[in-house]
Amino acid sequence: MSAQPTASEQIIHVVDDDEALRDSMTWMLEGNNYKVATYDSADAFLRVISPVMVGCVVLDVRMPGMSGLELFEELGRRGCTLPVVFITGHGDVPMAVSALKKGAVDFIEKPFSEADMLRLIEQCLMLERGNRDKRLQEADTVRRLEHLTQREREVLGLIIIGKLNKQIADVLGISIKTVEVHRARVMEKMGVNSLAELVQHVVTVDPDKVLR
Repeated sequence: MSAQPTASEQIIHVVDDDEALRDSMTWMLEGNNYKVATYDSADAFLRVISPVMVGCVVLDVRMPGMSGLELFEELGRRGCTLPVVFITGHGDVPMAVSALKKGAVDFIEKPFSEADMLRLIEQCLMLERGNRDKRLQEADTVRRLEHLTQREREVLGLIIIGKLNKQIADVLGISIKTVEVHRARVMEKMGVNSLAELVQHVVTVDPDKVLR
């Protein structure tokens, strides 16, 4: 097995029982300035996965012991969000298609070209970066929501369903001026400069976290 991954950079995790394939993947990926870690079995990979790992997984469909599909399902149960590309033989395509329906990014048939594999790798890494940025934004929004007062939450809830200041004042039984003050505080605490930005941030999180 190659050097263990760190949490600070994207790693391509290659899980395949074929030593020659692991070696060729390592040579190809490192030659294109990617970080790579290889594993000779599903169990070997499961021993090192953690929530802080970033990157993607290149996974063989057929392996002794736990198969690639079984590993993929286990990763889902463990909440692993790393994008997965399957390596398949010709006869494994139906299984790979089934994996796509369950959330895998794509599959590639053996023998595959370096260009095709690198294209899929970059697609996965871009997807993982986007998903990670989204999770960080959601976590920041939730943190900011926790600093709102109950009244500010009520005003926010009415803002995001499109109520105007006068309508909010009528619903809450307060003056328009008071609504304006609460609205300004909501915008400040949420770190946004416009109504569109406020809505964009808030709609990504669980509504219960907004209105509770």
